Amino acid sequence: MPAVDLQVNPANEIIGTKGLSVRFLVSGDSSNGSVATFELMVPGAQRLPAPAHSHDHYEETIYGVDGVLTWTVDGKAIEVGPGEALCIPRGAVHRFDNNGTRDAKALCIVTPAAIGPDYFREAFAEFNAAAGGPPDKVKMMDIMRRHGLTPAAPPST
Repeated sequence: MPAVDLQVNPANEIIGTKGLSVRFLVSGDSSNGSVATFELMVPGAQRLPAPAHSHDHYEETIYGVDGVLTWTVDGKAIEVGPGEALCIPRGAVHRFDNNGTRDAKALCIVTPAAIGPDYFREAFAEFNAAAGGPPDKVKMMDIMRRHGLTPAAPPST
């Protein structure tokens, strides 16, 4: 069996803007594509600047570490706090928001590792280009689609 260069947090890259960030702990490159794991940090009263979305190629499990995030999955609001876990199945339309005043942190586990740091680098570049305003919706949806996410249709009014 070939030697494997095992490392703690082999990805360990922080990608973000204005307090909203992800810190990759393990990417698909270091797990033979089996898992991607990252911390998600969300400031108090922060809404997700990207559209709700689904993904058909992986499950995403959210584990609450600090604060509370509200995940809306197929229209149902679910609060995830410290010590709680939520598995978002393939195809479920979802998004998250921090509706509280306390910063929140969650551990996100993607199986298999069908998404990685490249998606977040591109998405956060678009958030930063918006200079505090909403990101360009067409560009965001293009970035999402190229990385295997399916943007949800806007809610009907």
